[in-house]
Amino acid sequence: MKSKYFKHKQFEGDFILLCVRWYLKYTLSSRDLKDIMLERGYKVCHSSIIRWVHEYSPLIAQKIKKHLKMTNDSWRVDETYIKVKGKWKYLYRAVDSNGETIDFLLTAKRDKKAAKRFFNKVLKSSSSVIPRTITIDKSGANLSAIKEIKRENLEILKELEIRQNKYLNNIVEQDHRFIKKKVKSTLGFKNFNSAKRIISGIETMNMLRKQQIGGLNRDAVFECRFINNLFGINA
Repeated sequence: MKSKYFKHKQFEGDFILLCVRWYLKYTLSSRDLKDIMLERGYKVCHSSIIRWVHEYSPLIAQKIKKHLKMTNDSWRVDETYIKVKGKWKYLYRAVDSNGETIDFLLTAKRDKKAAKRFFNKVLKSSSSVIPRTITIDKSGANLSAIKEIKRENLEILKELEIRQNKYLNNIVEQDHRFIKKKVKSTLGFKNFNSAKRIISGIETMNMLRKQQIGGLNRDAVFECRFINNLFGINA
């Protein structure tokens, strides 16, 4: 029986998820994937691959949340630049002291309001714990946002230590590289919504790469089966 997620699709679910996973995981464009699949006997349009990526990336990100291991209480927060329709936008990212991704948020602006929205999102993340320390760069907007959140949640954040240390934030800055490398191969985002959708998938594949799923190792076959099972496809 065909999975409900792939009804009325021309291709089988496992093939669609294969294209989506490879697009999000490797530095391949949709045209690269079209040629690779043609070599394997599958004639698929590059625009179909992009549509699948838009459709299934948020679903993969959503479904994987309940399987994520808990991160630790030492947060490293930073933002990086992402170009959308020729203009710079901002990807806020948080990792723990082991480099494991806690959460992320794409915003149109880089200011106190955006920073506060991101920190509130991280606090509600299903895989995060109450932070003991939050390390940020010298950004005044980030510092102001965290202080305000601490005042508003004093009961649970009263022991929180805020550190502004660029050296300690090398972990998150290094982790930006995987995201930036993959974003570069997309050849640019056409609009903000598509950027959000695709980045959610790229970040999720980065979590898989870092083995943030309980029991998941680096075996690509296991990873394939894991994601297929999320969508009711059993090998």
